[in-house]
Amino acid sequence: MKTCQRFAHIKSGFEQDIRFLHAHAERHRGSAPAKTSAKNAISVKRNMARALNRHLDRCPECG
Repeated sequence: MKTCQRFAHIKSGFEQDIRFLHAHAERHRGSAPAKTSAKNAISVKRNMARALNRHLDRCPECG
């Protein structure tokens, strides 16, 4: 599947946020903020999937 540059830009932004949240959770393992970061990472992954699917539905270059 060939995708456009906008798709890659959207994906990279979300992946950066996910990496940040996972790194924070690892650094502060066991604490309440770490658990919150881990849960937020899951939520961001879900949001990324929604955003990318929405992009694929609307983009003439990707679709």
